[in-house]
Amino acid sequence: MDVDQIAFRYQDSVRVIDAIHSALADHQTMNIQHQDPQDRTASQKQCGFSPYAMVAMVAMVAMVAMEAMVSEAHLATAPQVLTDAAQGRRQALEPREIAVLREAREIAALRKAFAEQVPTRAVKADGIRHQGDLQAEADGIKRENESWKGDLKTPATPSSRTTTITMAESIPIPEPPGLPFIGNLGEMRTSPINDFKRLADTYGEIYRMHLGGSAFCVVSSRELVNDACDERRFKKTVGGTLGKVRNAIHDGLFTADSETEPNWGKAHRILVPAFGPLSIRNMFDEMHDIASQMAMKFARHSGDRINASDDFTRLALDTVALCAMDYRFNSYYREELHPFVRAMGDFLTESGARNRRPTFAPQFFYRAVDEKYEKDIKTMRDVADEVVANRRANPSERKDLLSAMLDGKDPQDGQRLTDASITDQLITFLIAGHETTSGTLSFAFYQLLKHPAEYRKVQEEVDAVVGRDRITVEHISKLTYIQAVLREVLRVNAPIPAFSVEAKEDTLLGGKYFIPKEHRLTLLLAKSHLDPSVYGDSASDFKPERMLDENFARLNKEFPSAWKPFGNGKRACIGRPFAWQEAVLAMAILFQNFNFTLDDPNYTLEIQETLTLKPHNFFMRATLRHGMSATELEDQLKGGTVHSKSSDGADTPVAASAGDGKPLSVFYGSNSGTCEALAQRAAADASAHGFKVTEIGPLDNVNQKLPTDRPVVIVTASYEGEPPSNAAHFVDWLKSLKGDELKNVSYAVFGCGHHDWAQTFHKIPKLVDATMAERGADRIIPMTGTDAADRDMFSDFETWEDECLWPALKKKYGADETKDGQGASALTVEITHPRKTTLRQDVEEAAVIDTKVLTKGTQSVKKHIEIRLPTGMTYKAGDYLAVLPFNPAATIARVFRRFSISWDATFTITSNGPTTLPTGVPISATNVLGAYVELSQPATKRNIQAMIDSTEDEKTVTALKGLIGDKFSEEVTAKRLSALDLLEKFPAVGLLFESFLAMLPPMRVRQYSISSSPLVDPTRVTLTYSLLDVPAHSGQGRHVGVASHYLFSLHEGDKIHVAVRPSAAFHLPADTEKTPIICVAAGTGLAPFRGFAEERAAMIAAGRKLAPALLFFGCRAPGEDDLYAEQFAEWQKMGVIDVRHAYSRATDKSHGCKYVQERLSNDRDEIYKLWDQGARLYLCGSRAVGKGIEDACVELVKENAEREKSKEVTDEAARAWLDNLRNERFMADVFD
Repeated sequence: MDVDQIAFRYQDSVRVIDAIHSALADHQTMNIQHQDPQDRTASQKQCGFSPYAMVAMVAMVAMVAMEAMVSEAHLATAPQVLTDAAQGRRQALEPREIAVLREAREIAALRKAFAEQVPTRAVKADGIRHQGDLQAEADGIKRENESWKGDLKTPATPSSRTTTITMAESIPIPEPPGLPFIGNLGEMRTSPINDFKRLADTYGEIYRMHLGGSAFCVVSSRELVNDACDERRFKKTVGGTLGKVRNAIHDGLFTADSETEPNWGKAHRILVPAFGPLSIRNMFDEMHDIASQMAMKFARHSGDRINASDDFTRLALDTVALCAMDYRFNSYYREELHPFVRAMGDFLTESGARNRRPTFAPQFFYRAVDEKYEKDIKTMRDVADEVVANRRANPSERKDLLSAMLDGKDPQDGQRLTDASITDQLITFLIAGHETTSGTLSFAFYQLLKHPAEYRKVQEEVDAVVGRDRITVEHISKLTYIQAVLREVLRVNAPIPAFSVEAKEDTLLGGKYFIPKEHRLTLLLAKSHLDPSVYGDSASDFKPERMLDENFARLNKEFPSAWKPFGNGKRACIGRPFAWQEAVLAMAILFQNFNFTLDDPNYTLEIQETLTLKPHNFFMRATLRHGMSATELEDQLKGGTVHSKSSDGADTPVAASAGDGKPLSVFYGSNSGTCEALAQRAAADASAHGFKVTEIGPLDNVNQKLPTDRPVVIVTASYEGEPPSNAAHFVDWLKSLKGDELKNVSYAVFGCGHHDWAQTFHKIPKLVDATMAERGADRIIPMTGTDAADRDMFSDFETWEDECLWPALKKKYGADETKDGQGASALTVEITHPRKTTLRQDVEEAAVIDTKVLTKGTQSVKKHIEIRLPTGMTYKAGDYLAVLPFNPAATIARVFRRFSISWDATFTITSNGPTTLPTGVPISATNVLGAYVELSQPATKRNIQAMIDSTEDEKTVTALKGLIGDKFSEEVTAKRLSALDLLEKFPAVGLLFESFLAMLPPMRVRQYSISSSPLVDPTRVTLTYSLLDVPAHSGQGRHVGVASHYLFSLHEGDKIHVAVRPSAAFHLPADTEKTPIICVAAGTGLAPFRGFAEERAAMIAAGRKLAPALLFFGCRAPGEDDLYAEQFAEWQKMGVIDVRHAYSRATDKSHGCKYVQERLSNDRDEIYKLWDQGARLYLCGSRAVGKGIEDACVELVKENAEREKSKEVTDEAARAWLDNLRNERFMADVFD
């Protein structure tokens, strides 16, 4: 149960209160009395509530009681709940608790009067309000604020003071609808920054929020941020989480009011000289010391998972402690964090939580939390005091930050800092000095690992500037590309995503928005740094080249405040030179000596938000370059000479398989899992042919270090002409080679592709094969590829293995086949009967919220499913949701019947070779067959041969041999006959269950276009899909879609395993107010465009004026499969999108157009008009529909060219012109 998910469902208010009271009663003392934070966290997981959520629920009780006029009976349960809580603590109710009960009774008495004052809130079109409704809402809230004195501290209206600036000169500032007591708390659904960004996307460059009893504006455009950085009219204000940090560091440099607290000016004047160029330069050796400790940790644990944020936090904290105050936390030599570090982490986390507490929340809820908070503050201050005392007891000639604090005098009045102020400043620098730098480095490595070309440029720069020498301070200024990378990281992923200012006097922001005196503005750098008016349509893209020195200088001159990661004016970060040198040095050392890969190539950025932002759950792996050992690296870091092996042919990590044989490595590039499954198949087959697989893994694992002592088998695909995510660095490295660097490598390549993408068909496999040969590698056999459009990839791969790969390898390396023809990887399955379930870990658990059928009276059922995302998982309209399906129960039952296995059986699987099945632990048969293998995959020729070898029945042998001849494609592949189908058809086959299980490819995730927008609710997604359940082509039973059948079986409350997969280009334009869109879809291809429309509806409801949008949609007939018809009709009235239908069975209602491509031609004049205005064209549908639409687009291109230039254009030229715009102005998402 998640109160943030249910609290604003007004129509269910009574159920909400019942659920809240039940949860409170069950939970009794709410487990907040635990002193150990780990115990407290575990307790919260058991009950499902954090202390903040518990307080929010109490607030909801009051709100819903007034909103829904709940009876006294519901409120009457409150005394018993609190009494039970008191008994759980073995003490009487506190006065504060008694007061809360009294307030609850008063609320019940006031509910009738309140209901008479508050207008009914009508929510239309799935939560999207019309502009008129918003105005009425705003007027109602204004009246509520006036009647409920003290609930919200709204800024004084300009009429209450004498000023020359009036409201008449300004335009209204939009704001989300709110409620008394809680204001806009209902909009805070994920994390503050994500929610602020979502609201900025909805309301535009400025909007007003009411939170925590006060009102403030959020500013998100570069132009307005620049105006708010005018220090003559605005000053920095400390609020939010940063305001709570004052509890520990009071008026430290980061948290003081520079105009009212004199300690800020004194500390600033004393400490700024300590960060001068010479001082920073003198800190280099100590920075190098700590960076070397980190490098040695990576070297000694080469290939292990690295929690990037954790290790960069250790680096930054130890560096600032050593350089600033000669103190060593020794974080890289401790199993447990230093007490100061742990206290600081807990303090910052709780400061953020305190900022989210409702102002009216009872303090007794937080007794234990507050005690821990004060204890953490004491720990930090005690350590700081100890450092000061030690320096005073042992005077030093060091000229560091601490000596400046102890000995420095204010040039204005000659006074020194007080001891309390010194402690404040020390903790300030430890907090600020480590949080931002560690976040910056973590984001930098994430971005570089996602962008192989930029990664390579960093490494090439380090190799060119530093080589294999020890890095010195003189190298830092020469590493210009690294500095550009850091600037771009601080733009795209600023660790400090916002800061606040307040108006010194009444003023107009941007010359149009009235800002009263002392009104707070939150400057949202997370959006202003991505302003398309500055950075264009690629504003969200990571492009370090735009931050190279010359470009960077021009950018800041032409667009002031376009880059503000270090703050503004006199309150800008004084530690910038320190952090900059530290970050450049760390990157240089790491890229000089290591290759890095993502632990999970499909990882998408998750954000951990405390005082600053950092990547969450971001893991990478590091392996030493140049064939170095850890000992050799240690010598190099100390300045010694290192003699190590060349990078080409370096030893690679080994995933050993049992048995003897010639060594062999298998590598793959795979996004969807198919190429990985084929690579696993080759590895499993190797021992049968006299080879021993010494390594199997993604191609990125051998970036810059292909083995030279054994043959290499490569299986890879292309994705829109680009390499798979786990092969991108490898391919970029190959393309960068110039000589014969691969002269000792022997290899074979197998490629996967789909001929519908003609321009990029087998592009990456061909590139890998050709480039390796050009760079001196020995091609064992010519590259072979398979076509997913009309071939069975598994059958083609096995044919390639049997007829090409293994014969060539045996001829070249002299390996011998095993006697029985079976590999050492054959499975052994022990069947027992206790039950236990093991789940896959590559996706996360989500929950189904709602499902509904969208069609009526058609053969093809289409359905809508709404899913609550796991915490921290985010998406954009146009992204995909990867779903890990489960085989249909009926299909699993067929396996049980065929092999006489009990439904409650448990398997314990062992394997002598690589396998994707769970091994060594008991796991239920249902789970193995349901979650881990594909039961409906068409059988391969090798599968059929194994069946022939498993029977002596002559009729069966004859029939099966007929299937592996010329009729294989027609009778098996085209009819999608699975191994299970054949075993049922030929009962005389005596195939063992272990052999059957070894035949099956691993279960693969299926991707679906998301049909919702996070602007409406960032915590949920919807999918729109067709149920595949048709008679089988074989005439034997039915062909059931595994994933669609699985989704169809789900109901509200069911769990589902999912992951968001970003779309490369299928998103709305960055400038939606200026760029029109043209969307074309048929059937469930409507899915992403529903998400687009939902997003545009949210923006328009917030008062935004958007460029036109056209949707061409093909279906059968109105009222039959016209998906979301009522919702799109409502959106059309709002001006969200103009829908043009093509009804194949009701052409009289679609201007005589039967298919969507015909409607495109019919309305081509409007398409030309929008195209001339810079429109983007989006296409989504099945392969057949997509081809028809693309052909229609080619005709439009030809006609438009002839119309404008009066000359004929060929089909080939028109298609080439359209292809050149692909992923820029023409986006296609075609599926099978």
